[in-house]
Amino acid sequence: MLSRIRGQVVLVTAATAVIAVIVTALVAIPVAIRSVNSQARDQLVEQSKLAVELLATERPAVRERIVTELREQGIEVYLIRAGVADHAGLPKRVIQQVADDAEVDARALVNGRRSFIVGRPLTGRDAGVVLTRTMATGIGGKVLGSIWIALLAGLACGIGAGALLAQFIARPIRRAASAAGKLSAGDRSVRISRQGPAEAGELADAINQLAAALQVSEGRERDFLLSVSHELRTPLSTIRGYAEALADGVVGPDGAAKAGSTMLAEAERLDRLISDLLVLSRLEAADLPIDVVEVDVTELVRGAGEAWAARCATDGPLLRVHLPDSPLIVETDPGRIRQVIDGLCENALRVVPAGVPLVLAARAGADAAVIEVRDGGPGFTDDDLAVAFERGALNRRYKGIRKVGSGLGLALAARLVGRLGGRISAGHAPEGGAMFTVELPYPARTLP
Repeated sequence: MLSRIRGQVVLVTAATAVIAVIVTALVAIPVAIRSVNSQARDQLVEQSKLAVELLATERPAVRERIVTELREQGIEVYLIRAGVADHAGLPKRVIQQVADDAEVDARALVNGRRSFIVGRPLTGRDAGVVLTRTMATGIGGKVLGSIWIALLAGLACGIGAGALLAQFIARPIRRAASAAGKLSAGDRSVRISRQGPAEAGELADAINQLAAALQVSEGRERDFLLSVSHELRTPLSTIRGYAEALADGVVGPDGAAKAGSTMLAEAERLDRLISDLLVLSRLEAADLPIDVVEVDVTELVRGAGEAWAARCATDGPLLRVHLPDSPLIVETDPGRIRQVIDGLCENALRVVPAGVPLVLAARAGADAAVIEVRDGGPGFTDDDLAVAFERGALNRRYKGIRKVGSGLGLALAARLVGRLGGRISAGHAPEGGAMFTVELPYPARTLP
């Protein structure tokens, strides 16, 4: 590919040089013709003045010599007496003008050739002198004949300049191609120096930013996989331990129910984790089915509150549901929004102590219906809020400090809300803990 680019650059510069030479010649030819003809006319005018003075003499030998000298210079001399030229060739109107004692300065056909004509009367003699000179021809051919020298010179310069330019352009592209090859081979430490033209610098910056982004992304992926593998291993270890105990008879009939309950809870935990992973992967692949319909957010939050009331029993958080008096109609997927609300409540339930408020609220915003999930738990720091929706970020920060999940729930909620055209944000709740706000835009309405 680089050799093809070099060849194209050389070809373009050579063609540009050739075109420049040809255009210059096309402009120069008419300019040269005009210049030569203008000079010839001016000389003819000056010589006509001198010829009139010399031809006024009565000596035939002098007149014959003057005529001969002028003809040697390519100037034809016509003597006009009594309105008649001494030989043929002059247009009749020119003869008549000189016979009428008028000066002539014109261009016309003389003996079938375009010529300059300058005529002057001889004062008091009923006669006159007319000089003619054929207009210059063949100048264009001479100019064109000399073009090939400039053409070859321009072509040589174009090829040389093109080769240098191609080398100048191809060098940063070659570096970028080499860096891209190393990136595809897995080397994320590759960086390109910023050299060459501005565009090459921009290309180097783009490659460097890509390498840095891949390095960061792959680091996060490794951390995430380590976190998920740990989350998968923990319930599997519990299930395996109880299964081995049941198989070996260590757990008797009295403990079988408890063992089965524990194994079921761990299995459900595994199922939720795997479901979250599947939904996230489908969201990133943009093939998650979405069923958008008109939804009353007030009723949606009311239903969620009724479902979570059973989970928040006497030994759980104090659930409160705040709803507006009127419906809040949006166009969204109610199942996915309910999935978001349930995920946020699940996160809160994990860390909120008994008797501490857990609030589900819906209200009307300026341009969107707003759903809030607030709690009075430990909450987040400002630094936590900046990474709250990154996969596994909070899991890595608080693992071993307080109860944490797999780190997928908030990332899943953010992707779902974004896919539905809404916005989600994290903040500090008035109750002292965390607050998650989901905004769902109202349907577009056409004004009457």
